[in-house]
Amino acid sequence: MEKHEYPKGEIAILWQPKLCIHAGVCVKTLSKVYNPKERPWIKAENATTQELIDQVAKCPSGALSIKNRT
Repeated sequence: MEKHEYPKGEIAILWQPKLCIHAGVCVKTLSKVYNPKERPWIKAENATTQELIDQVAKCPSGALSIKNRT
């Protein structure tokens, strides 16, 4: 399955487009990170690691996940 990785220090956000249901929780929660009109649409550097972890946990489809890079 297709996955896109967006690194941020010791973690990376993984996005699996085929799982995404476009609920918009990511955009509503952290608009400074997620902007579907831009490329790349995820800018992990715009939030703290903890903010990213907390937001990804709210993804209803599981399309977003966290990968440890250490």
